[in-house]
Amino acid sequence: MGDLSMLALEAMLQPKEYFAKNSANNNTLRIGLLKENYSQEKRIALTPFAVQVLVELGHQVVIESGAGLGANFLDHHYAEQGAIIAHDKEEVFACEILVKISSPTLEEVAQMRKKQMLFSSQQPSLLDKFVLEALLEKQIVALSYEYLRDEGGHLCFVRAMSEIVGTTAILIAGEYLSNSNDGKGLMIGGITGVPPTEMVIIGAGTVGEFAARTALALGVQVKVFDSSLFKLRRLQDNLGARVFTSLLQPQILNKAVLGADVVIAALRAKNGRCPCVISEEIVSRMKPNSVLIDVSIDQGGCIETSEVTSHEHPVVRKYDVIHYGVPNITSRVARTATYAISNIISPILVAVGEQGGMKNMIWNNPGIRSAIYLFDGNITNIDMAKKFNKVAKNLDLLILSSF
Repeated sequence: MGDLSMLALEAMLQPKEYFAKNSANNNTLRIGLLKENYSQEKRIALTPFAVQVLVELGHQVVIESGAGLGANFLDHHYAEQGAIIAHDKEEVFACEILVKISSPTLEEVAQMRKKQMLFSSQQPSLLDKFVLEALLEKQIVALSYEYLRDEGGHLCFVRAMSEIVGTTAILIAGEYLSNSNDGKGLMIGGITGVPPTEMVIIGAGTVGEFAARTALALGVQVKVFDSSLFKLRRLQDNLGARVFTSLLQPQILNKAVLGADVVIAALRAKNGRCPCVISEEIVSRMKPNSVLIDVSIDQGGCIETSEVTSHEHPVVRKYDVIHYGVPNITSRVARTATYAISNIISPILVAVGEQGGMKNMIWNNPGIRSAIYLFDGNITNIDMAKKFNKVAKNLDLLILSSF
């Protein structure tokens, strides 16, 4: 904490009796789950089992009809656990806490009430200026999943989704190597007496680690590249196995890519565009029917020939190389992803009730505080403030002044 935060902390130590009383009297929540209006988004933030826990604690959960269909959770699954199924969006927007997956649209913000609490995904690079202004005008308290941190200080939502993406990327590679998708006709991995599939993974973060872990378990010959020696060493330690690793040196990387059956690009940039490390010229010389999976496509892509595709039309062919560029890979396994998200979000909602409201929760939990990007008409996230040339306000002082 900085000096201002320490000053706010000292001030907060004074009215403990007030906050204890406030906590005891205001622990019933009305939580609304909105149906996603983006066709590529199949996940939902809470499972029926999580809803059951919340309802048993005395909270009310209102779910828009059909919100769980993408993850194969039907309305009656939620209704049986005590949720209220709303056929009118207005019933959901009347709740004090709104929970969804994708970032809010301008139409959704228009339906929100002043000073509501919003849980959603929100990356700075994808935030729309008009949506931001509308949220500020309504003094929405907004939380971004991408900035949520657990007790160990790790970005828990990002890590959970990255684990799913890394593992699923290998399954996708297996699909498009097979004859059924006009691939090479290779089995991902290998068997006795047959050379194994060769794979290049660019990026040694969580996606790269779980991709490598899954590929090695199937018998794939894996080569991992990253610009960080620390990440490469950590990957080796976490895998507990010796794999080929190299810094991102163009000559070595290009040679590996030209000999690969599968390339998974998973470099990430903190903000803005990720670096492009594979040129069109190299792609044109790759083996016919090789598979390129660009996990970084939502940040521009690591491969010059990559383009954004959809779940309905996931691949394009360029230079007889299969390119997979779907931004939201976790929606391919929406039920698994929903369980993972629910494991993160439901304990937060339980804690909000136990601590007497969101303001107390924000103050008492540094991991939650780091995820708040808007508070009572102010931007509190530095990355978002920089993008829109605004000044980020100190969240600790804003909370203190609101009590």
